[in-house]
Amino acid sequence: MNKIKRPYGSTQTPNNRAPSAKKVIAISSGKGGVGKSTLAANLAVGLAQSGLHVGVLDADIYGPSIPRLLGVETEKLRWNADNQMIPSENFGIKVMSVGLTTPKSDTPLVWRSSVAVSALIQFLEDVAWGELDVLVIDMPPGTGDVQLTMAQELPLSGAVLVTTPQMLATDDVSRAIVMFQDIHVPILGVVENMSYFIAPDTGKRYDIFGSGGAVKLCNTYQIPLLGQIPLTSDILNLSDQGKIPMALGEAATKEIYGSIVKKVREAM
Repeated sequence: MNKIKRPYGSTQTPNNRAPSAKKVIAISSGKGGVGKSTLAANLAVGLAQSGLHVGVLDADIYGPSIPRLLGVETEKLRWNADNQMIPSENFGIKVMSVGLTTPKSDTPLVWRSSVAVSALIQFLEDVAWGELDVLVIDMPPGTGDVQLTMAQELPLSGAVLVTTPQMLATDDVSRAIVMFQDIHVPILGVVENMSYFIAPDTGKRYDIFGSGGAVKLCNTYQIPLLGQIPLTSDILNLSDQGKIPMALGEAATKEIYGSIVKKVREAM
């Protein structure tokens, strides 16, 4: 049976193309390379550890990192008897990404934005998500078509912005903050990633990317600072191996992510 094509929504009256999800959280950033996907994966696992049913949609079409972070990068897309896509599962969460649809991990998706947006809508409507308490969406960097479409096609419960301390990153995140404010999406807070480095031999702190960027950002826009995540080999190595630090990291790492999870859950 052919589906009736639903008209696009608006940011004032968005559609709900994921009605099985009680809450939808967007993880976003102004620029790439700030650890947005790493936070999205750890936040999702932390929410699942707190007893919620959680799904992750990797909306970063051109740079999908979620499959590797969650250890499902070798899996391929499957379909059920109802012609719905079956999400991968690991760490107690359901995962859907365009990275699961390509023949090889290095296959580029040379798509125009209209095609990318159509694919994301299909990932919302034609995936067997089941009943979810929270759907976490890992947004692409920037303030473009995907961000606008998600705000039009989903009743977003809120957005978490990720930055590093340096001014180049906070400048871009400030634009993302204003965008979400303009389209009436609540901002749950800001996470400062790669905030500092503690030398393992001396215990001395080094502010490699500067300091105070996220604090200044939060003061300017009157939004909460959810946490500051250090640059550690624990997070780096586990993330590359698909072993989520929130689940398998050192106690200090789990505590940092756990605090962010708690604040996000309270803000929801």
